[in-house]
This record gives sequence, structure tokens and C-alpha cells, in this order.
Amino acid sequence: MDIRTGLPVVGMVGGGQLARMTHQAAISLGQSLRVLAAGENDSAGLVAGEVVQGLHTDLDALRSFARGVDVLTFDHEHVPGEHLRALAAEGVVVRPGPDALRHAQDKLVMRERLAALGVPGPAFEPVSAVEDALKFGAEQGWPVVLKAARGGYDGRGVWMLDSERQAGELIPELLAAGTPLLVEARVDMRRELAALVARSPFGQGAAWPVVETVQSGGINTEVLAPAPDLDPDGQQRAQELALRVAAELEVVGVLAVELFETADGLLVNELAMRPHNSGHWTMDGARTSQFEQHLRAVLDYPLGLTDPIAPACVMANVLGAPTAPEMGPDERLHHLFARYPEARVHSYGKAERPGRKLGHVNLAGERMPELRERARLAAHWLSHAEWLDGYQIH
Repeated sequence: MDIRTGLPVVGMVGGGQLARMTHQAAISLGQSLRVLAAGENDSAGLVAGEVVQGLHTDLDALRSFARGVDVLTFDHEHVPGEHLRALAAEGVVVRPGPDALRHAQDKLVMRERLAALGVPGPAFEPVSAVEDALKFGAEQGWPVVLKAARGGYDGRGVWMLDSERQAGELIPELLAAGTPLLVEARVDMRRELAALVARSPFGQGAAWPVVETVQSGGINTEVLAPAPDLDPDGQQRAQELALRVAAELEVVGVLAVELFETADGLLVNELAMRPHNSGHWTMDGARTSQFEQHLRAVLDYPLGLTDPIAPACVMANVLGAPTAPEMGPDERLHHLFARYPEARVHSYGKAERPGRKLGHVNLAGERMPELRERARLAAHWLSHAEWLDGYQIH
């Protein structure tokens, strides 16, 4: 408890942009958010009032950090499970708990549990030798998707194998490096969706509108809220599926269920048990943002309303350009706001490098196509200092 405010102290492991934006929500609630960051120049470390430097893989650093907080939560899933179980055994309140979080940490564990629950997903098999993948490919048909069971994100740790030859070349190398693997059937999908929900320890659940996520090179570039042309029954099915997964796995906090929409229905792709890129639109497009909701959930407060505040909202990620523009970020913001004063910009305070997520832009309004075009132009301007439609500031 923070004796200055009389309110609980939330500790967030990880100093990235998710912790940075959670800090913004904590300020509004009057909460004290402490952050365990690898370095003082991490995204959250630049803005949070209470930053402790330490590694998420260091049990002693985690123990020391946890002593000063009422509840421990995360901006990533990479804290070793054995460390979390040790902390929980010592009385630390960990949310989501280790048993839930392992389903977001290990894709094979997730697949096996969801299959046992009857939750739809692609066919899969663990891979301990190249023969496992060859047999799977022969049964399911090539290409197949090879995944690292742990540690992959934003397209990393995922390989599309088109043939037995590719499998024979890549898999022995990965296994020799100690990478746990699984293989999945390639899904013939119409598009990717995400169902974002939150759950409290009391068991209260809340769901935002299901969104469409647009990927490029394995990285999410756009989120369209709500998902265009998804009928009310489809919305309800996806929300109910995500709420069921949250309840079955006893998730506490925000849960993102990434989905494939296929001709035969919805398939679960992956899970994330934390605020998620697919929910950044909620900062400016929903009654309660995912960051405030995550705090409410881990503190077991009643959850907030998830209704959209406009018919449509588009989020566009700002990704680092191949070459950093000569125009500085301050001047880029100046020109962006002159052209699109309605744009809501969220910058992460990161050094620019190619493909890196530097921030995002939200636009809410009436018509999805117009919002999408403006968001795309705004995000590209912020990263490249050039307008895609030919309009150039000199």
C-alpha cells in the first residue's frame, strides 16, 4: 500500500511501451505503478515515476521488486515460470498466475490445453525430430507452419515450410540450438481477428468489440475496430470464445485471443495475457482502455464499460523507416497535427530503427475507409516524413 495515497501499489515487470501506457492509465486512477525495467532508457523508464532496474530472468531482482508491491503483473510473457511459481509460493500476488501464464509462454502447452477443452484450432504436433514434421506434412499437406514453442513474437520464431527439403535443412539446426518446436497445419484463412477480453479474480468478464488485425511481414500494421463485415453472431461467438478461454485458464487481467477467420468458422491462433497491440485502439475508441481495464482487473476492481465511443476506430502502427528521416520527430508531429488535428498520437520514446514499433496513431469517427486512409498516411508520415499521396512538406 502506498502510504501517500492509501491505494495499492501495482508492480509491472517489463519496461516497454505496454508498461509506459499502463503508467498513463495508473495516473488517472491515482494508482502507484512501479516498473521493473532492464534499463533506465526503456520506454516506460523514461516516464514512470518509480522505476527499478533489473532483469526479468533474475529471481533475486524479482523478489526484491515484489516486496514493494501489492500485486505483480507483466508487460510481456517472458518471466521464467519457475520464478513466478517461487514468488507465488512466497506469498506474492501474481496476476495472471503462473499456471495461466504458461499458456501464453508455451505454444505447445496452449495447443494441448485448448484442444482438450474443445477450442477450435489448427492441427498440430510437437516436433522432437525432423521425421515428426515430415510425417505431419505428408498427412496434412505442404506447406506447414513450424513454430518455436517459446519466445517468438512479431513474426519471429515462425517459419513456413514448403517442402520436405526445407524441413530437413532447418529443423535439425533449430533442435541443435535447443529450440522447442511444434508444427501446425497451414490455415486457409479469410483474415485475422482478435477478441480482447478482461477477467477479474472475482470472475467478472468484459469484452471489447472484435477487431480485424492487418499483418505485414508478421508485424501488425493496422487494427480495424470493429472488424468490418463481421455480423453480430460472429462478434458474439468470438467474444464468448475468448471469455470462455479466460475462465477455463483462470486468467486475471487482459487476454488477447488472436483468431483466424475461415470458411468453416474461427480458429485460435495465439494467446497474449497482457495488454496487446490489437487493443491499442481502446485508448481513444472505447469507454475504458485496455490499460485501465488491466489495472482494474489485477486489483479486482469492478471492470469498466467496453462500448466504442464512435462507429469506427482505426489504429496504425508507426514502424521505423529503412533510413531515419532527416526531419526530427518534433517537426514531424508539428506537420502531422497541422494536416490531421484529429489524430491521436501515442509515441513510445524509442530510438528509431528499421521496422521497430515507435508508436501508433488512433483515429475514431464515422466511416472506416476514410479513417483507415488517414491513419495509414499519418503513421507513414511519422516514420518516413513523406506523404504517400504525393503531398510533400519542404
